[in-house]
Amino acid sequence: MYLDTYLGGGKFAGEEALWKDGKPFWSMNYVGRVTGDNFSGDFLKEALLRVPEDKPFRGPENYKNGDYEFNCKVTGEFEWFQGYETISYKGEQIYECYFHGGMIE
Repeated sequence: MYLDTYLGGGKFAGEEALWKDGKPFWSMNYVGRVTGDNFSGDFLKEALLRVPEDKPFRGPENYKNGDYEFNCKVTGEFEWFQGYETISYKGEQIYECYFHGGMIE
């Protein structure tokens, strides 16, 4: 089972979690905020849908579409990791999000 919960909008926090056979085995927490004008939730979703299989945390290392650019840096692996993502519009950062997580025993 997969569950993603979040609170807020311009400033937000959330958690994603995975269960197998009724037991939780992985979780990730995130907190972020919109820091400038022209933020697009649609662009964020578009970037997050491109998450790489080898690092299934948030989004790809880099994704661009028009005037928007998504960047994501991750340290660690699926078992234990932390990361930071940003969105820029015309070269100016307008969004940031910190995340961390790993296996649950």
